Amino acid sequence: MSRFLTIADVAEYLNVSAGQVRTLIKNGELPAIQVGGRGQWRIEDAVLTEYVERAYAATREKIASGEDF
Repeated sequence: MSRFLTIADVAEYLNVSAGQVRTLIKNGELPAIQVGGRGQWRIEDAVLTEYVERAYAATREKIASGEDF
């Protein structure tokens, strides 16, 4: 069974603010589900792992293309 993380958990894991995680969710970059009341979001641990893997792949592509980042 998958583990679901809070926005605060994800923010700590990525070393970013909770607001930045909310922006990733809002932009569709980080899939999440809303549970319970307003502001109660959960991110599946496997989804977070996939997000990080995509971010690494995008960074590798930028470096390989010589694009500034």
